[in-house]
Amino acid sequence: MSVGPGGENDPVRIVVAEESDAGVGRRYGIRRLDDAAPAERGLTAEELVALVRTIETSEASPPTWVFPSTDRLYPTLLSAGVRVRRCHDLRVTEGLLLAHEGRHGEPRGLAAAYARARGAPPPPDDEDPHESSAQGVLFEPTGPALPDGVEPTEAAAVVLAEQERWLDRLPHAERLRLLVAAESASTLVAAEMTADGLPWDADVHRQLLADVLGARVAGGRPTKLAELAERIADAFGHPVNPDHPPSVVRAFARAGIEVPSSRAAALAGVDHPAVEPLLKYKELARLHSAHGWNWLTEWVHDGRFRPQFVVGGVVSGRWASRGGGALQIPKTLRRCVRADPGWKLVVADAAQLEPRVLAAISGDQRLAAVSTSEDLYSSLAADAFGGDRGRAKIALLSAMYGGTAGEAGALLAVLRHRFPVAVGYVEQAAVAGERGELVRSRLGRTSPPPSSSWRSLTGSADDSHEAAARRAAKDWGRFTRNFVVQASAADWTAVLLASARSKLRDRAPDAQLVFFQHDEVIVHCPEQQAAEACRVLDECAADAGRLVFGRRCPVRFPLTGAVVDCYADAK
Repeated sequence: MSVGPGGENDPVRIVVAEESDAGVGRRYGIRRLDDAAPAERGLTAEELVALVRTIETSEASPPTWVFPSTDRLYPTLLSAGVRVRRCHDLRVTEGLLLAHEGRHGEPRGLAAAYARARGAPPPPDDEDPHESSAQGVLFEPTGPALPDGVEPTEAAAVVLAEQERWLDRLPHAERLRLLVAAESASTLVAAEMTADGLPWDADVHRQLLADVLGARVAGGRPTKLAELAERIADAFGHPVNPDHPPSVVRAFARAGIEVPSSRAAALAGVDHPAVEPLLKYKELARLHSAHGWNWLTEWVHDGRFRPQFVVGGVVSGRWASRGGGALQIPKTLRRCVRADPGWKLVVADAAQLEPRVLAAISGDQRLAAVSTSEDLYSSLAADAFGGDRGRAKIALLSAMYGGTAGEAGALLAVLRHRFPVAVGYVEQAAVAGERGELVRSRLGRTSPPPSSSWRSLTGSADDSHEAAARRAAKDWGRFTRNFVVQASAADWTAVLLASARSKLRDRAPDAQLVFFQHDEVIVHCPEQQAAEACRVLDECAADAGRLVFGRRCPVRFPLTGAVVDCYADAK
């Protein structure tokens, strides 16, 4: 394959795709799209890695790599120490484009996208790309087969061309193009986070488990859980299995106390000596089952926690994770996340992200002025709620989530009067949802349509279903009300990650993005690069605000990093 120059504003695009070659391991094809040269086929992983490394380092401007699915291809490169600057993920893009037309759930893999581009019925995606990364899997099929005679690189080129035509037809195409680029970059970030891993001190974790749960007992409860189980049995006067909710409910009933469930909320205010040890038992049992010794053995190796992240795994665009509870690290365990010797953790979170996003997408100038403060809720309280931060927070959350219980309704009325543009924006989204319409984020992320059963219920002329139909409509309206805010926040964070990944590579080259959830980022870097990493994150937050919401958007998105040795010290 020839290696020629490409302009910075129009990077060369190179397709890389897996080929089916049963019995001899995976093979790869690679095809450059700026010339007529044929694809190189039948490359081994080692040959692919060498070629990608050469192209990535020798081009005047690094190319855009076109991957049918980053999740499958990129780990092969990462395992050999090769990182690419940019990519276009066909699967992610297909999903965004389908969703834009209300076609959530349709197959998005290469074979399906190719069939759709050719006007043929798309075959189902019979393999989830997150279930099988490219690491350690040699003889596994890569999904539905393409038609005879169609090579994967050819199919990928056809799909890319069709996606570009699809984007050209859309209103505000430039916004969705930005989202496609940011989400594709996010797939690179996700794979690199898995490869680098979150630094995790297993010895600290084991000591914490011993302190909190007691000694580990083979085939039984840890000692402190066993002691609590005995206290619960003594309080009821007979054996009760605290791990079995129906047994707990029956035990309370036997004591003359009716509870709807064994959940902590259902037990609040219940006067019985079993409540205190039962609530403590539930707390410790969650730690034992979700992050106990078995979790440590399965997920932490060589001082790193390496889950698989799913970009856009939630319908609003937020990330999800596959196993390990990566996006729900309990505060108790944050002390286990420790920088390597000579390194630091830069922990940065976006303060009150969703309220700021509401100010930006709605164009409410009054709320935008409030958002210039580091603590938006305190500024809002001073502006409209007599300095009461708690009431200000309830009011704003009620606007975004549709809450009206208790004093929320009255506080929302105050907010509606003071900030009619912002409240009107989410209320319009709610009304659209109640009518069964689609709503979109700032960059074009699109809500799913309601189900056919919802439409049947809400469209029924049967008066006996009127109350249920109203409830269903209001419930879906609350979903779309929040979707426009949460999905736009996901737009902002996707652009943030893309920008941070690029700038960190140039200005703090040893820094690693090792953790991300919807409003928080952790960078692991040498101590001497920590200050620069903080500056990069702060700049990228401002960049993301301008790129997503426009250069004239006055809303501030602070993302200040705390430089610490231990994750727990950042909070």
